[in-house]
Amino acid sequence: AVGAALGISLILIMVFVPLVWIGVVSVALAVATYEVADRLREAAVLVPRIPLILGGQAIIWSAWPWGTTGVLSATAGTVLVCMVWLLLQQGLRSAPKNYLRELSVTVLVACWLPLLASFAVLMVLEDNGPERVLVFLIAVVCSDVGGYVAGVLFGKHPMAPAISPKKSWEGLAGSLLFCVIGSLLTVTLILGANSLIGVLLGVVLVVSGTLGDLIESQVKRDLRIKDMGTLLPGHGGIMDRLDSLLPSAFVAWL
Repeated sequence: AVGAALGISLILIMVFVPLVWIGVVSVALAVATYEVADRLREAAVLVPRIPLILGGQAIIWSAWPWGTTGVLSATAGTVLVCMVWLLLQQGLRSAPKNYLRELSVTVLVACWLPLLASFAVLMVLEDNGPERVLVFLIAVVCSDVGGYVAGVLFGKHPMAPAISPKKSWEGLAGSLLFCVIGSLLTVTLILGANSLIGVLLGVVLVVSGTLGDLIESQVKRDLRIKDMGTLLPGHGGIMDRLDSLLPSAFVAWL
């Protein structure tokens, strides 16, 4: 029910008010950044939550007037502010305490969340932007649904049992089948583009979506948690819905 409600809402936004998509991305990333920073703090990794959230908003919204130049500038500015914030937080007169570790994780979060998400905003601002975003979203959903269905029905051979025990090679095959078909249909019917582009897009989005899912699972295993949050019933937190979308946004835009 949650997934269907989100999907219908996004389709309506793309059809009638596509620029609202920027606000949707910015709100989702603010919540996801808060979730990730909170889970890291519980593991005693004190990333600067406020600069990450505000810097993430700058990265997302800078894409609107200034494109990739704005995204790059805002990302660099966010990293610099976080470097200084951590420096002042630990005190200029005290010996450093995990400064390198916390700065490294901070840069990772800035690149993993708002930087990758900014490509979903850059996409909607291009010619046929709303249609491009719809193709991207439908493809990732097809990959997720195909993997779930094939995994439940046929899954016998675990793909990465130490990271995500429920993922199977049969599920990956289902993701590939559903995503290629979904991308082929949407690229030809919605964008009116060459069918080979749809096939290629389907293949690369399965790879990026699956790896994005595994990367977040690896992070959660490292933090010894099940979900990043509890905001979406049956799904976990916002970040738990964005794991495959974030890298796929960059791949689809590219």
